[in-house]
Amino acid sequence: MVSFLSPQSSSDTTVIDPRWELDVEIARLMAATPTVPVLTSENLAERRAQVVAHATLATRSDRVTRSDIHVPGPPGAPDVLVRVYEPPSSPSPRSAIIAIHGGGLVMGSYVQDDERLSRWSYELGLVAISVDYRLAPEHPYPKALEDCYTVLTWVFAHAGAWRLDPNRIGVFGASAGGGLAASLTLFAREQSEVQPAVQLLVFPMLDDRQQTPSSNRPVPVWPREANEFGWRCYLGEMANGSEVPFTAAPSRAEDLADLPPAFICVGTADLFCDEDIAYAQRLIQHGVPTELHVYAGAPHGFISLFSTSSLARRCETEMDAWLRTRLEAASE
Repeated sequence: MVSFLSPQSSSDTTVIDPRWELDVEIARLMAATPTVPVLTSENLAERRAQVVAHATLATRSDRVTRSDIHVPGPPGAPDVLVRVYEPPSSPSPRSAIIAIHGGGLVMGSYVQDDERLSRWSYELGLVAISVDYRLAPEHPYPKALEDCYTVLTWVFAHAGAWRLDPNRIGVFGASAGGGLAASLTLFAREQSEVQPAVQLLVFPMLDDRQQTPSSNRPVPVWPREANEFGWRCYLGEMANGSEVPFTAAPSRAEDLADLPPAFICVGTADLFCDEDIAYAQRLIQHGVPTELHVYAGAPHGFISLFSTSSLARRCETEMDAWLRTRLEAASE
């Protein structure tokens, strides 16, 4: 079994604070899963290869049609590769979800969410578009965001050809992908060209400052050292500074008004717990319809790493229900 669990600290000796114990079922699954070294520049290439290999080995559903398409890139930049998932049959116009993969902004693959996107396409009758955005540190901010926005505007521009309802085009992302999805809605609001109908943010990576209590806790899977590395690669010379734009780190945004309805979920054993809860609260305060789910004892990445657990299955069910309901409501 390929593992993407990181040790709790570089010394592997830290014990998780008992106030934030892992869910018993997940703890049992985690104990049987080998750990990997904390992400660094020295092992980044190896970790990238592991992620791609793991995604490539995943079982592909034959219930949907997949097409890899090169979308014309931003000015002066290469094309953006996307994978489009289409259901076998669905009434027109159809909903769509633009998916942004995780990987700490430095690794990951546009095929790693294949199982979920195939299921959504088939069960919800929607078109899913997964984005192969450029990765840091080779391509720091705003390259990934530019790629995602290019795909967003491309999807809207081709809504007729894909038989899409422009009022039912949403964005989804997990971890770094969740942070990029949040950044994308903020950037789209500023550009005033198009705006997604919904934003589904799964344990999103939102705040580079790491000043919350949870960001300083010893946690498994994605520890503080890895998070610092990811942000440092993405922000480049801006890292650790006061001038980081909110379209790079959404938690820095002062104004969260006029954004699409949001679903945010996170576990209590996740580095991002506090920043995700705070972001959801601020969205609500700014009048954005927001649903927040906090799962006791769930670590970062639990819906994928521990997909057989009860918490993961419950989270998937709640995401599905929210996405179906919100996309249907967006057309009214």
